[in-house]
Amino acid sequence: MDNKKLVRRTWLFGVAVLCMASCAERDDVRAIRTVIKQGAVLAEKHDIGGILALASEDFQALPGALDRRQVRGILWRAFQYYGALKVIYPRPAVDVEKDSDRALARFPFLIVKKEHSLPKLEALYNDPQGWLDEVGENADLYRLELDLIKNGSGWLVNEVHLERFTGLGFRE
Repeated sequence: MDNKKLVRRTWLFGVAVLCMASCAERDDVRAIRTVIKQGAVLAEKHDIGGILALASEDFQALPGALDRRQVRGILWRAFQYYGALKVIYPRPAVDVEKDSDRALARFPFLIVKKEHSLPKLEALYNDPQGWLDEVGENADLYRLELDLIKNGSGWLVNEVHLERFTGLGFRE
């Protein structure tokens, strides 16, 4: 085999490896967004056990360094307060750490009583800034930052940081 063929094959192999790595990262982002969607659906069903099944065993919620038992109580009280609810959020930003089994997802979200309809927000799913502009200061707006760990072929939430929007930005 001459040098030109060897260089060409090596180059093609390198391109193929890069494409596979890029596809794997996109698959991880898609899988993480699916976990977030599952969490929202489970919240709408008031399924606390299902929500906690999406979390690692050493899960922690911030602020307050709350463990699974404490989070269970907070979710129960929130579900009692809201009754039938709907969770609305734009497309989450997801950063998967290269050469690691960790990722970070960040997104604002809104909890409303189920009978409220906000079709403009659902239409702005792929426009997070437009979504925030539309919500404005007319709702209880929060931001979640999720630290996720890869568990086999799936992802689990290891830490969640909740911030409330104050009109000046997000604060704990």
